[in-house]
Amino acid sequence: MKVDHRSEAKVGQMVRVLKGKDAGTVAVVVAIVDTKFVLIADGNKRKFDQPKRKNVQHLELSPIISSEVVHSLQESGRVTNAKLRHAVHAFVKSANLNAEEKGD
Repeated sequence: MKVDHRSEAKVGQMVRVLKGKDAGTVAVVVAIVDTKFVLIADGNKRKFDQPKRKNVQHLELSPIISSEVVHSLQESGRVTNAKLRHAVHAFVKSANLNAEEKGD
């Protein structure tokens, strides 16, 4: 049975790219195009001004949503690349800690 992830994508949500040349990278959803596509950016290679349009099926959605990114987008309609980089870095760090805990 296949789980439908499309309805779960939210602005500010942390995602891991599964397909394409960016596979394995972590990014933040900065906008939702429609039920099938979202725009992602990481603040580093993919800046907020040039987000990547990605099929939701090619992303692994994490349950973590960056409140900093969400608040910034709600207040000004924009988010700084530094905030995106910080959110991605914090997510990767926490994911690595969880992986180490599971390995023990």
